[in-house]
Amino acid sequence: MLVTMLALGWARVWGGRPRFVPEHWFFIAPGMRGGFARGGTTVGGVFLTDREPSPRVIRHEAIHADQWARHGLLFPLRYWREELRHPMARNRFEIEAGLEDGGYRAPRGGDSA
Repeated sequence: MLVTMLALGWARVWGGRPRFVPEHWFFIAPGMRGGFARGGTTVGGVFLTDREPSPRVIRHEAIHADQWARHGLLFPLRYWREELRHPMARNRFEIEAGLEDGGYRAPRGGDSA
């Protein structure tokens, strides 16, 4: 996928050290000096971050890579639309990826919709 290739290049420009994670069939790029949001951002099949991610975070971000594969270039638009309507732990894409694995706390009262 072109987006994955561009993200790998972006990671290198920002000092990342990309490597393939075969068990999840995507790349992680720890060591970046910037160029991503929050604790890290998945773009295409690459998780961009400044730190070495835990196995749980890798699992969470691999699901975001799958979401990119399903939705293609529309994924960022769909994600941010959902984020505006249902921020963070209420975002359906974050729920699907596993809230706890991504470092989110489940909404109070079990309301995840």
